[in-house]
Amino acid sequence: MKRKILSCILLFSVVACSPKPVWVPYDGMNKVIYPDEHWQKTIAPEQLGWSSEKLALAHEYSKKIGSDAVVIVDNGVVVDAWGDITRNFQCHSMRKSLLSGLIGVHVDEGKIDLSKTIAELGIDDYEPSLTPEEKQATTGDLIKARSGIYHPALGESPIMKAMRPKRNSHKPGTFWFYNNWDFNALGTIFERETGKKIFKDFDMRIAKPLQMEDFGVNYCRYLSSADYKDAPMSMHRYYLFRISARDLARFGLLYLREGRWQNKQIISSSWVQESTTSYSKRSIDGGYSYMWWTGINKGLIVNVSVKDHSYYAAGWGGHRLFVLPYRQLVVVHRVNTDLSNRQVSDHHIGRLLWLILSAAGEKDIGDEPAIETSRGVRLKADDLKELFKGDTKWVSPNTQIIPSGGESLVVSCFKDGELSMSVAEGLEFEGKWWISCDRFYFDILGSKSFFFVVQEDSWIKFFDATGTLFGRFQPFGK
Repeated sequence: MKRKILSCILLFSVVACSPKPVWVPYDGMNKVIYPDEHWQKTIAPEQLGWSSEKLALAHEYSKKIGSDAVVIVDNGVVVDAWGDITRNFQCHSMRKSLLSGLIGVHVDEGKIDLSKTIAELGIDDYEPSLTPEEKQATTGDLIKARSGIYHPALGESPIMKAMRPKRNSHKPGTFWFYNNWDFNALGTIFERETGKKIFKDFDMRIAKPLQMEDFGVNYCRYLSSADYKDAPMSMHRYYLFRISARDLARFGLLYLREGRWQNKQIISSSWVQESTTSYSKRSIDGGYSYMWWTGINKGLIVNVSVKDHSYYAAGWGGHRLFVLPYRQLVVVHRVNTDLSNRQVSDHHIGRLLWLILSAAGEKDIGDEPAIETSRGVRLKADDLKELFKGDTKWVSPNTQIIPSGGESLVVSCFKDGELSMSVAEGLEFEGKWWISCDRFYFDILGSKSFFFVVQEDSWIKFFDATGTLFGRFQPFGK
């Protein structure tokens, strides 16, 4: 009971005490800019070649999808920011990218060795404990999510549990799976090898040198099996970071500047480069590095194209930190996931990033993922019934529609109203579908909603209630 009361007090303090941001007007004098106590912000976005009119469209769209904070930083200067950018929101899985940076500091100091096996480090877990083969996984395997250890872990989402391979089905280092066991065990390894606590060391090594304005160790906490309802038993705790949008932008700028802050190298440039290189392919245009999500083949996130290698930190519910080195750009997107049922989907965030890049004057970012500008014919109820008559099967290239779901997404609509979705070999989810009022309705994976359908040649395009593109599909086998 005491723990619950303290948690409520902490949550109230996080929610109720968000200060108003203070800006330093951008004077356009310096070429390499870092924030000091406060960020510099343009008086007008046009100072850096941005369009105020197009940024207003991004702002309006973010309201529609439920964003709670957005910060856009161009070469160290805030171009625009809106929402509650000073509140220390939960980071969820963005915690992993924060820990990746901290691990890099200690790798360079010789305290953490990525080549050591977890057998050498004495790492195990509760029954069913790890096998001798699983214990051959290295720290480097864990940081790449390639350990081959599929023990239940804290903080897993339902889809992570559903997609988790069977124990001992893959040897260490041979297979990528987005695995909370790896990430949580890395927290244990970090603290054992360095003798430091994660949050305190982050505060000393990163938050204070970067002059973060809102971060505090007291906002962060560890979660054990006792803190979760019906949680699996695991000895490796979940390390829950809270950080504000404007402070997260400082962390993004640190990576954009290859680990350098002002005149001090906080994280080595070699670690920044190594830790944001793609080591696994998780979709047609997405990769994974050292607890960072990476883009390949001009991809980064669904609904937008980028010109060169970029990467991002991602947390459940729509938390994102994008770093686009080729454009000297950092974009932060936050959602107040302390509120129930509060989340923003990837295809919405991708469209928001498209609007932001458009406001920056970027070209070659793909077609606008909006139904208003889509080519093709919007189908009516009779057209939809004809299209989905009988048993139909549709396939889409997985351009990160499902970020960790393989290279294609297959949807099968059966004439009896059954629906199945396959996102990886041997993994299928079942649901229902029906047509009503010119809309394709579905109920799957706990989500009940609808799509508008636009047909362009053999392709069909699904758009959600906001008019945002979800995905493009064509008949299976074409």
